[in-house]
Amino acid sequence: MAGIYLHIPFCKQACQYCNFPFSTTLRHQRALVSAVCTELTQRAPELAGLEVASIYFGGGTPSLLSASELAVLFHTIEAYYRVAADAEITLEANPDDISAESLATWRALPINRLSIGIQSFAEADLRFMNRAHNAGEALACLDLAQRAGFTDLTADLIYGCPTTSDAQWAENLRLIGAYGLPHLSAYALTLEPKTALAHFVATGKAPAPDDDQAARQFDYLLEWAAAHDYEHYEISNFARPGRYSRHNTNYWRGRPYLGIGPAAHGFDGRATRRWNVANNATYIRGWRRLKTATPAEWARIATTLYDTEQLSPGDRYNETVMTGLRTQWGVRLADLAAIDPAFAEYFLRGVAPMLQEKTVRRDAERFFLPPRSRFLADGIAAELFYP
Repeated sequence: MAGIYLHIPFCKQACQYCNFPFSTTLRHQRALVSAVCTELTQRAPELAGLEVASIYFGGGTPSLLSASELAVLFHTIEAYYRVAADAEITLEANPDDISAESLATWRALPINRLSIGIQSFAEADLRFMNRAHNAGEALACLDLAQRAGFTDLTADLIYGCPTTSDAQWAENLRLIGAYGLPHLSAYALTLEPKTALAHFVATGKAPAPDDDQAARQFDYLLEWAAAHDYEHYEISNFARPGRYSRHNTNYWRGRPYLGIGPAAHGFDGRATRRWNVANNATYIRGWRRLKTATPAEWARIATTLYDTEQLSPGDRYNETVMTGLRTQWGVRLADLAAIDPAFAEYFLRGVAPMLQEKTVRRDAERFFLPPRSRFLADGIAAELFYP
C-alpha cells in the first residue's frame, strides 16, 4: 500500500508562524496544476504494482483549487495509478473557503475526508496568527461540513499562543468534542526562522511563545483526550478508536509515498528520500519543458527539479527511533535489528537509564513514552540517536 501527497503552494495570506513554501500570488495556479499533472504522469512507474491507499492534498491551501482543477488532478491519478476502492482522500481546507457550494463540489469528487485549519475559535488568537478566517467562520464551517455529509473530519488547533488563555484552550477543545469530530491535530506554536512571527518577536512587536504555557496546555489536552475517548496515537494527533489518519500513519510507519508538487517530499519505503524544488516558477518551467525533452535534456532538467538522499543504516535507525517514540506503536527491537543487529544493542544501552527514570517505558512488544514524557519526545529521541 502506498500514498500520494500533493502540495498546493498557494494561500490567500501569510500566517504569522508559517514557514511552509507558498505563494499569495494565484495567477500561476492553473499552470502549476498542469505541471503537477505532468509530474504525476511521469512518476507513475515508481508505484508500479502498488495500490494507493491514501491521497492527501496539502499546502498551502488546496481548498483554493477550482472544481475543474481538482477534477483534472483526479482524472490524472485515476488514469495512471491503481487507487484502492476504500482509499482515504483528504483535502486540507480553510474555514473561509468552506461554503455549501464548495462542499457540494468536493462531495461530487472522490474527496471523502476534510482537514480543516481552524487553529482557534477565538478572534484574538486568529488575529494574532493572521489567519484569513474569523471566529464565526471557524464555527460555521463545521456545521456546514457535517450537514453536507462529511463524516470523516479532522481539525487543526494551535496551543501555546500568547493570546490563548488556559480557559480559551479548554473552550477550543470543548467545541471539538461538542461537534463530535473523530480526529484532532494539535500543535504547539513555535518560532520558526524567517517567519513574520520570528521577526515580530525579535523586534519586540509580539511576545514570544511561553514554554511553560505550552506544556501546561499540552497536559490539559492529554487529560481532555483521555476523558473524551480520543486515543493519543501520535504526539500531535488524537483520534476516536479506529479513526486514525491513514495517510499520516503511513508516514510514521515508513510506508512508500510520492511527494508531488513544489517542495513536496517522498519516500520509497526502503532507503531513498526525494524532495522537489521549492520554487514555483522553476517547478512549472521544468515540468513544462520535460514534456518534449530528449533523454539528454531530461537528465539535465531533472537536476533542477528535485534532489534525492540515500539513507544510511544509521539514518534509518534514527528515523525509526524518532517516529516510533512519537507514536503509540513505540520502538520495536525487531525493527532496529532488521536494519542491523548492532542497533538493537545500541538502543538498549542508551535507553536503560531512561527506563530506570521512567522517562521511557516498555512492554513485551515495544518501548514507548508515558504521557508525562510526550511533550519532550523529540529531545528524548535525540539522546538515543546513533552518532
